[in-house]
Amino acid sequence: MKTLFAAATLAAFALSAVPAQAGCLTGAAVGGVAGHVVGHGVVGAAAGCAVGRHRAADKRDRQSAQQRDAAPSSNGTDRN
Repeated sequence: MKTLFAAATLAAFALSAVPAQAGCLTGAAVGGVAGHVVGHGVVGAAAGCAVGRHRAADKRDRQSAQQRDAAPSSNGTDRN
């Protein structure tokens, strides 16, 4: 019963997360559940948080690079 309550609590936090923290909370939830299965829930949650933050930062960097590449250049050389 405790496990079900903990999983539901983690899922609620992950679903209501602020986008800046979403990587950590989602990763911690997944890592905590996976770690719990093998007997190391706290270690799994910490590792999941670190991986989630890293993946979220990579995704954010790719999106900003795509936006930067798609934006028209405004260096002043294309005047008529």
